[in-house]
Amino acid sequence: MNENNTARSFRDKWENNQSLAFSATLDEGHEINKWILERNGFAGMAALRSYLAGKTRILDAGCGNGRVTALLRSCSSTATTEVVGMDLVASEVARKNLAGLDKVAIHAGDLLEDLSFLGQFDFIYCQEVLHHTSDPKQAFLNLASRLLPGGEIAIYVYKQKAPVREFTDDYNRERIKDMPYDEALAVCAQITSFGCALAKTQIKVTVPAVDVLDIPAGEYDVQRLLYHFFMKCFWNPQLDFEENNAINYDWYHPMLCSRHTLGEVLEWFEQAGLEVRHQHVDYYGITVRGKSGAVNAR
Repeated sequence: MNENNTARSFRDKWENNQSLAFSATLDEGHEINKWILERNGFAGMAALRSYLAGKTRILDAGCGNGRVTALLRSCSSTATTEVVGMDLVASEVARKNLAGLDKVAIHAGDLLEDLSFLGQFDFIYCQEVLHHTSDPKQAFLNLASRLLPGGEIAIYVYKQKAPVREFTDDYNRERIKDMPYDEALAVCAQITSFGCALAKTQIKVTVPAVDVLDIPAGEYDVQRLLYHFFMKCFWNPQLDFEENNAINYDWYHPMLCSRHTLGEVLEWFEQAGLEVRHQHVDYYGITVRGKSGAVNAR
């Protein structure tokens, strides 16, 4: 039931928002581009180009509408590198968005099933995806088995958040999850409007630590304070209202939405026999990149 709900959530999301965050992901001055690069340890697109130089096969696993696939294509050599995207429900959307790009292949597929048809890769990017599967660890191990010796995989999963935020998010998700797309959007629009109203105040507050609620002491923008510790009310002024609302829908409608700890994720890498090369934890998620040795663990 949860798997069917989640597939439906993302099919509706991508079919109704085919260009969501696409140009922002490719725009080096945009916060979304910077968020993707910085959490992965890249100071800018030049650093990503340097990292991808010499790589021959790249996989964007769970590519959605193809926005990061396009970023990986733009930062790698069309002469030497094939970029592959795969998604369970949005492969046709990605294929349409990426039409005309050289050496890009898009496939439909499930991360929990046999992935041998994809071949092997020297870089796999799988971010904002694993936590929407019914078994994130197994999906990760499936992907890790597709690495060439010396290849690297970079993942991002949601982290466990402050207790009040976990409660509020689950409370909202339980009430939204079974709604048709348009009805769920209408409910999320109230949440999006709330986030927008908070952001427009441009008020910053300094708060003491509240250890029992996992709130560190510090100065916070009011919208970020609520967003980090009390409820998901996403708002980014560089996006329009519909784009912001689609991102809140993305959080509240899918039932498969696991949250993790850094220790748990590092255990996945250890089990796969991967050497951790980079890790980053922020308020929202956990990013880890690991390198394969001569033989992949299975």
